[in-house]
Amino acid sequence: MINKKQQVSVLFMLFSILFCVCLITANVLETKQILFGPVNITGGLLVFPISYIINDCVCEVWGYRKARLLIWTGFAMNFIFVVFGALADVIPGAPYWHNEDGFHAVFGLAPRIAAASFVAFLVGSFINAYVMSRMKISSKGKHFSLRAIVSTIFGEGADSIVFFPLALSGVVPASEMFSLIVSQVVLKTLYEIIVLPLTIRVVKKTKAYEGIDVYDNGIDYNVFKVKE
Repeated sequence: MINKKQQVSVLFMLFSILFCVCLITANVLETKQILFGPVNITGGLLVFPISYIINDCVCEVWGYRKARLLIWTGFAMNFIFVVFGALADVIPGAPYWHNEDGFHAVFGLAPRIAAASFVAFLVGSFINAYVMSRMKISSKGKHFSLRAIVSTIFGEGADSIVFFPLALSGVVPASEMFSLIVSQVVLKTLYEIIVLPLTIRVVKKTKAYEGIDVYDNGIDYNVFKVKE
């Protein structure tokens, strides 16, 4: 019997944990509405863009295949959180407990919102990783800053284009939908640009520590090929 042991990178594991925590935290923070100047945003905007930054770092260092594993792992953990939150929400509370409305506001995610969130996350995350991967090959590993920003624009753009019509069509006026999508993409991209110096340092130190810098030459970009 041959016992094959696979080593797991500690840094990749930590990135994965942080990625999942950010997604779950964003779900909770989404319940708070914030007025940011003339634009209405949700509390999730504080943390959700971090998941795209982690996506960029993982794709840059370990390649698209690890990013694909990361995305599906985040999806699974987020799905578990939403399912158990919904289950706890529908179970009647104790007679002496009087916080039903507050609990429902946080964990009573409507099925339409949940479905839109899951689909938008997968579409946006995979587009972000794909653009990052292909641009790295075409630029021969140069211009990381440009690649990080462009991939975020495509990823966040796809995320918003999918999420808002699916989740809020019929709720938000059609005349407001376009401005809502654009404002979200702009704010999330600005977030990426502001923290870009930190992202660059993290990527450089991670590459040095891991001793790798993966280029996705000849790989299969099938999003469902997780075991590759």
